Formats: sequence, C-alpha cells, structure tokens
Amino acid sequence: MAAFVDRVVVHVSAGNGGHGVSSVHREKFKPLGGPDGGNGGDGGDVVLEVDSSVHTLLDFHHRPHHKAGNGRPGEGSNRHGARGEERVLRVPPGSVVSTPDGEVLADLVGVGTRVVLAHGGKGGLGNAALANTRRKAPGFALLGEPGEELDVVIELKSIADVGLVGFPSAGKSSLIAAMSAARPKIADYPFTTLVPNLGVIRAGDVSFTMADVPGLIPGASVGKGLGLEFLRHIERCAVLVHVVDMATMEPGRDPESDIEALEHELAEYSGEEIDLVGRLRIAVLNKIDVPDARELVDLVRATLEERGLQVFPISAVTGEGVPELGYALAAAVEEHRASLPEPEAVRVTLTPRAVDDSGFTVEPDPEYGGFVVRGVKPERWVRQTDFTNDEAVGFLADRLNRLGVEDALEKAGAVEGAAVTIGDVSFDFVPTLPAGTLTVEETAGLGGRGTDARIDAPHRVRAAERLAAKKARRVPFELTETWTDEELPEEGS
Repeated sequence: MAAFVDRVVVHVSAGNGGHGVSSVHREKFKPLGGPDGGNGGDGGDVVLEVDSSVHTLLDFHHRPHHKAGNGRPGEGSNRHGARGEERVLRVPPGSVVSTPDGEVLADLVGVGTRVVLAHGGKGGLGNAALANTRRKAPGFALLGEPGEELDVVIELKSIADVGLVGFPSAGKSSLIAAMSAARPKIADYPFTTLVPNLGVIRAGDVSFTMADVPGLIPGASVGKGLGLEFLRHIERCAVLVHVVDMATMEPGRDPESDIEALEHELAEYSGEEIDLVGRLRIAVLNKIDVPDARELVDLVRATLEERGLQVFPISAVTGEGVPELGYALAAAVEEHRASLPEPEAVRVTLTPRAVDDSGFTVEPDPEYGGFVVRGVKPERWVRQTDFTNDEAVGFLADRLNRLGVEDALEKAGAVEGAAVTIGDVSFDFVPTLPAGTLTVEETAGLGGRGTDARIDAPHRVRAAERLAAKKARRVPFELTETWTDEELPEEGS
C-alpha cells in the first residue's frame, strides 16, 4: 500500500569541480613544447523541478540523500574535463523548500519551475590557462572547488481553489466523488480519509480544483488527530467550505457547535500571514436525504446565515443540491481570481560595487589570536591551491598581494609571524614581493617564481651561447693610436 508523505528532510550534495592538470607538450623534435594542461570540469548542480505527474514526496522519504556528478579532471594536450551530471529532483506543485531553521528558500508552484538547490564546484584551471608573459611555463594547476552541501526541508502544500473541512465522516470524500471524477476511499467509519484528495470540478465555463482535509476534531491545531498534519494543505485555498454532518448521532454535537469548534481550530492554526477563518464562506449541510436531517436544516439555516455563511443543503448520495453548490463555488473562485493583482514585470536591479569595497575584510581573531580574512575571492583561491606545490603557494601569495590582502593585514597591525586564517587554512604572515619586481639576475639564485627549469633552461643556454659567439667576433684589442698609410707597420711585424 502506497503511503502519503508531505514533509521530508533531504540531504543534497552538488558535484565537486575537477582538478586542472599540469602538463608539458611533447612530440618528436619538440620534446618541451610548452604547457598544455587542460581545465577541470565544473561539478553538477542539484536542481528541483515541478512535475505535475508527481503527487507525493514518498521517493524522498525512502531516499533522502542525493548527489550530483563530479566534474572530470583536465588532461594533457589542452583537453578539458567534462562537466558533472546534473541531478534533477522532481517535486509536486505546491512544494515549499526551507532550511531546518524555517527560512523559506523557494516556493515552487508552476509546472516546469526550476530552482538550483546546490551549486556545483568550479573546475580548476590547468597550467595552460595560467601561462602569461611573466609565467610562461607554470609547473602547477589549480584544484577544483567542492560542491555545496546542505539539508533542506521539503513540505507539500496542495494547490486547490476550494478546500473542504469538517468533522470525520461528514461526507467530504463523498462530495468530491459526486462533483468530480476523483474516487477517494469512502466508508462508514471515522478517519477513512488518511491523505488529502484532489478533484477537478467544472461548473459552466469555470474550472477549479477542490481538496478535502482528513477530519478535523477539537485539538487538531495542537496535534490531536490528523488535522495538524494536513491543515497545511488548505493554506493556499481561496475558499473554505465547512461540510456539516446533519445526521450525526454523537452526543453533544450539532451543526452550530461543529462550526464553532472548526473556526476555533482554524484560528489557532492561523498566523499573521495566514487567515483561514476569513476564507470560511460556505456551509454545506450534508446528508439531507436522511429525514431527521432535512428537518434540522430549517432550524440552523438562519443562525448560520447570521454568521455570514452561505448555506447549501445537499445530499452527496442522491446529488440533490450539488449543481447549485458547484455554481456558487465557481462564482466565489472567479471573484477571488479577479481580486488578484496583475503580475508585475520583472525588473533587474544592478547595484555596482562601492568604490571602497575591496571584496574582503580583515578582522582580529579573538578566540585564537591573529587575524581572519573573509571574502569570496580569498577563500576560493585558498580552496583552489595545492599546498604541496611550492610554486602554487607562491602563485596564491601573488594573488593575495595584488588583491591588497597583505596591505590590509599590515594596516590592521599584523607583523611577520602573525597567525592568519583564510577559509580552512591558517598560516604565518610573511610579507612577499610580487612576481616580476626583481630582475633575472636578482632571481637567478632564487629560481624565479613562475618559471620551469625544464623549459627555460635550454633557452637560457642557447641565449648564452649566442652572446659568447657574438663577443668572440669582436676585435680582441682596442685602438690606442692612429697611423697614416706610410706609417702602417709591415706585415708580420
């Protein structure tokens, strides 16, 4: 037997970005042809998509963990890694996505609506993409970034124009079956309906949807019975209809007390943004096919109309009064649709970054001492760095220096040896010189940041040989005197 699940906790993980690769091109007669490492592919996203063929969250209940594909690493010969496979999670219309703390992330209504729940990590750059005029042969590549991971709560709130509420066995399921093609379970005992039922009704030229909620009893708003679990399904209804059991034989119950109890539960469930009591506009007096029930209608009609309710005596079994109810519901739905504001045109607002916004902040670390650098770029660069490669670490230092991190640390009072934390990495602050500020002769003993001896050494040797040959062709002595033709020394002297 299939279960109905309308609230689940889902754990999603986007794909990790693939690593870039450090490679040197090699072929016959070109053993060292330059860097040709490709970039890593981006990780796949986790996407939620509204699908009209999905009616429950049961799949997420059985499989709460979902992960997108990882990006492939780059390869030599400038071959880039493939992007990770996207993971699409299909949810029913009316799904609300929120954090475990209750912050709403997305409200998915229209069929086909898509929202990226977790973004995949960016792929790392290969050494071919990192080469420039100063760094002609990088001996390193950037790492791929990890994908986003988060836990979300998906809650299903059915989308229906009309909601049927009432005590158990009031005939809500029978009414939906009489007015639509829906065939819910119907029996002569309480709580027959364990899941909300949806039906599509057409009255004249108006079509609308109707949903019933499992029987509400006193205390439903605080968890008694099944009401608390399914009251969320009538939050979106434009019109609420109270189905009253006119043939009940339970002691202490009558139509007026049933409506008062129902209004109390709706008021307790309502909040500042939800007013369910104000949507209760129609009272359906069901089961008038029972003789005693028909006589009771005349006694309660006036009292219910004084409450501002439209009263419709019906029999879901014989169909008496059902057409009139359908047209009244259609009119109420049309009135609600006409009152909705026109959708506003989407406006895109571009806010330029402030002139003094450096994109990062430097704050003292009160817990461990030292300083903490926060910012999208610095934290991303740290995640992309392979700290086992000295040249990659030097490249990170250059990027942070150009961004102004070292100047900001010095202004904040950082001295050499102070602890600095960026993301998940802590290190000692050592001011560095930016790459390219020293001459070749000055960096010859240091190896030079951004150079690769495998490629640069042969070029340096050939350049030195050409310089020596050029010097050998010069006159090996300097002229110190000037002679006339008569005073030229004899040949061989």
